[in-house]
Order: sequence, then structure tokens, then C-alpha cells
Amino acid sequence: MDINQIIEYLRNKNTDKIKFAFADIDGILRGKVIHLEKFIAGLESGYGFCDVAFGWDSGDKLNTDVEVTGWHSGFPDQQCFIDVTTMRFIPWQDDVPFFLADFSQTVQGAADVCPRSLLRKVRTKCTDMGFHPEFAQEFEWFNFLESSESLNDKQFKNLKPLSSGMFGYSVLRPSQHSEYYYDLFDQLAKFNVPLEGLHTETGPGVYEAAILHDELLSAADKAVLLKASVKELATKHGLIATFMAKWNEQLPGCSGHIHQSLWDLQKETNLFFDSGDPNNMSELLKNYIAGQLYCLPYIMPFYAPTINSYKRLVEGAWAPTTVSWGIENRTTALRVINQNHKLTRLETRIPGSDTNPYLAMAASLASGLYGIENKIPLHIPAIEGNAYEKGSIERLPSNLYEATMIMSKSPLPLELFGSAFINHFSKTRFWECKEQSRYVSDWELKRYFEII
Repeated sequence: MDINQIIEYLRNKNTDKIKFAFADIDGILRGKVIHLEKFIAGLESGYGFCDVAFGWDSGDKLNTDVEVTGWHSGFPDQQCFIDVTTMRFIPWQDDVPFFLADFSQTVQGAADVCPRSLLRKVRTKCTDMGFHPEFAQEFEWFNFLESSESLNDKQFKNLKPLSSGMFGYSVLRPSQHSEYYYDLFDQLAKFNVPLEGLHTETGPGVYEAAILHDELLSAADKAVLLKASVKELATKHGLIATFMAKWNEQLPGCSGHIHQSLWDLQKETNLFFDSGDPNNMSELLKNYIAGQLYCLPYIMPFYAPTINSYKRLVEGAWAPTTVSWGIENRTTALRVINQNHKLTRLETRIPGSDTNPYLAMAASLASGLYGIENKIPLHIPAIEGNAYEKGSIERLPSNLYEATMIMSKSPLPLELFGSAFINHFSKTRFWECKEQSRYVSDWELKRYFEII
């Protein structure tokens, strides 16, 4: 529907309120509920948000190191623009109309640091090169029999999981909480975030959901909405869902793997597939993989954006630790899935469930296109067997500070994403490191308090 049809449709539904949101640098949705008349009035001029939204960290503490906002700016409004193609209705909130928005049309630096706007730019480059990008992200998360109040009362300790024991692909465990389990599948479908599959992973109370693949921007929208929607649905069932990459050192981490393929603009031919190759891999796919491998060490914060992200990226924990690829190999950073023309794709396995999908997908596609554009040959051989045991392979950065330092000093990220975005994003990641360094952890108390 065009804008006029949408307005007429909403008027006919007798709705008086609209909910919309944009994703901040951490992928957290921030938004408003507005009257229908304000929605109509702002479709061309935009809707104001205080520019502090570009300086808040995930705890709403103002990052005083960034330039796009701060006390020096006086905190004016920045104009956010609704993307009317994202219209959907929230079934668990009386079908209130919902839209996603971004700052791609605004000025004063907001468009330069908006994650969804960045992904738009990468998508434009992809289509200009003659490719249709098809993407999907899958997420793992833990569910707890807790509330926001109990989390704080317990100080995030001794939390009760939805179920006990390690029981991946369990038929029994979801049946014990079937109302929540099927609500996830059904309500997300009604919200236009359809799942390809939903199952338990190994770990107490952990689920995994794979979203049906879609065009790049729509795929990222759905990934962002899945995380927010799961949290809302969990709350309605008296639960708390966490997408931390590693909430407990004794349990597996939570992944956010990205599946991707390039097609012709008519969406008829999978350009990653070549039946004449022994592994069904086209030269385009090989260049794409080579590009991702080449860029990977320089853009790690796009895939692993938090202090906690790197607690997941350890050997023997179902997460990659090396710059590596393989065919159907889940110990490598990149996994080629090559059964047939329709299903051949690349799985980027570095991202955890704590990623901002707009940034993780932008990194995957931009680095793959870099390999195609520069015809980078795939010299790194495919890993067979356990990549953790291959001591000669380049290792991924082991912490956020190291990863951000590499990103901030390399010209490659500037070439891929522009200096304005990299400057801002680097400062937000360094801020995260600085904030973490100020706090005394339980581990430090237990290790040093009495003995040292």
C-alpha cells in the first residue's frame, strides 16, 4: 500500500494511536506511541527525538566522548522518519499498528550514525553491483521464571531457569510450557516475523529460533523485532528472556548466526551455487568468503559488540575462535551449506545473540562484497575437522578493547562504512570498555579479597 492507502486503512480501522521505534547503536528499540493525526502529519517532515538517544549507552548513561550529541549540542531534536513498508500490528497489544523508523533522511549527523541507515547504504551498493541479498538470522536465548523486579531483588544471582538440565531438541521440555512455546511461534507469525523453526537448545531453559529468510533490510528488521518481541511475550507469561551472549560461564553461550546468499536481481538464480564445482561453490561465493575472512579481524565489534560477547568466543563452546571457513563445519567462523541451488548459502557464525542485527548484517554483506569487488582469491583452505586444534590459523581478537583498537586504527572499516560511522561506533565501544573497567566484579572479590 502507498501512504494514502495506509492512512485510509488506519482511519477505517478506527485506530487513534500508532507505535513506532528505531534501533539505537546497541540494537535496542527506542520509540513512542503517537496519535494517528500526528502520525499523518509527520510522514513527510519526520518525528523529533532528543539527540541524546545517540549518546546513551544501554544503561541510559550519557557517553561524553561522542561528537554527534552531548552538552555541547544543547540536545536538540533529530528528525526520525517512519518506513511505511514496515507496517504490522502487535497481536499481543490489541493489534496496535506498529512501524519501524530510521534517520536516513535527516541531517546534523544522525543519518551517519543510525544503524538501519548504514544497512540501507550497504544494500544500495549490493543492488548497484547487480545482486539481490537474501539474509536470515537465528537466535538462541535463555528463559527464566523471573521478573524485572525479582532480577533486581536477587541482584541477578540464583535465577530460576524455565526448565532444568541440558536437553537440546527436546520434545518434552516445550510441552511443559506449551502455552508460551506456541505463543512465540504463532504471535510472531501474526507480527510478520515468521519463524522457520523453534526448538530447545542444550542448556536449562534455552530456546533457539530461526527466522524465515528475506530481503536484507526486511531480514534485519525481523531480527531486531524478534528480540524485542520475545522479551515482551516472555513477560506476558511471567518470564524473563535474555539475549546475553554468555550469561553463565558454566553453560553454552547464545549465538546469533547469519545466513546469507546473493541472487540475481530477478531472484531466480542463486549466484553462490555452481553445479560444475566439486563443492557446488561458485567463484562469486569464493570471493565473498575471502572478503569476509580478510575483513573479519578489522570489524569484529560489528559481530561481537559487548564486553560479554567475547566470553562466548572460547574454544570448545560451539563458537568460533579463528579466521577460518569450512563446508558444513560448525567449529569454523564461516560455514558453507551447499546441498543444492535453492539452499546453498554462507553462515557467519561469529555473531552472538547480543548483536545489533543491522550492524552484523551490514558487516557480513559489506565484507563479502569487498571480496567480490577486489576479486580476492580464496587462498585459505577449508578446515576439515576441529578448527580449535589448528594452531596455525589466525586467531580472532579476544576482547572488546583489542577488537575496537584494531577497528579504529585500520583504514579498511572507513572504506566499508565511512569515517563518520566508524568514529562514532569506535567511541561507543571504547566507552563500553571504560565503563566496565570501573567496576569491581564478584570474581575479583572472591579471588583477591582475603587471599592476595
